[in-house]
Amino acid sequence: MKHFFVLLFTLYWFSSCSVEDSVIPIEPKSELTAFNKEVVSYFKEVALGFEFGNASKITRKWGNNDMKIFVGGTPTKALNSELSKVVSELNILTGDNFKIEVTTDSSASNFYVFFGSGDQYTAIFPSQKSNAESNWGLFSIFWNGSNDITRGYMYVDIFRAEPIAQRHLLREELTQSLGLARDSDKYIDSIFQQKWTLVTDYNKIDKELIRLLYHPRVTSGFTAQQVETILKTILLEEQQTM
Repeated sequence: MKHFFVLLFTLYWFSSCSVEDSVIPIEPKSELTAFNKEVVSYFKEVALGFEFGNASKITRKWGNNDMKIFVGGTPTKALNSELSKVVSELNILTGDNFKIEVTTDSSASNFYVFFGSGDQYTAIFPSQKSNAESNWGLFSIFWNGSNDITRGYMYVDIFRAEPIAQRHLLREELTQSLGLARDSDKYIDSIFQQKWTLVTDYNKIDKELIRLLYHPRVTSGFTAQQVETILKTILLEEQQTM
């Protein structure tokens, strides 16, 4: 009888053990994927500081005000169409309640896009003369004491640049005016590529940089170390929900 009781107890214990109880919990992902590591590295390369001048290497983005674009010069129908396309893409990629719109009211604008020659552009903005001589596209942005971008202007040379190059320059200069202001030689198909290209679309990592700069938890004034910490946190949290 004693042996029979032990056998019954053993059978009862196994039968009462549910499948749910025996599942081993999955450990949360504690390491970034290889791609996300590249995103953090590329972000620090592109989003801190500027190509020209000696501004501090920190993040800068449009703050509480939206970007309101006024177009000047002599844009072609194709360039107006391309501008609408780029603005639409950026509005999808950016968050933090930031929006871009094109306005026909210059007094309501805070960003000027000029299509014309370098000479015409520098007649309006003389400080850009030396840069415009060797660049078919340029941008300038200005920020407040909190390092939030408040206004700016850019141009695309429609005489020296061919139509496809004009589209490339428009996308590049406008995107960099958001605060992604440095070039890199890392990815040949990136809009931030330092060498001359005719790229007219964002690649996967470009989209991530735009999205993350305008993530609500990324603010103006972050140093490289602060950027690395917050981006890793954001990306790890997103990995865990995938």
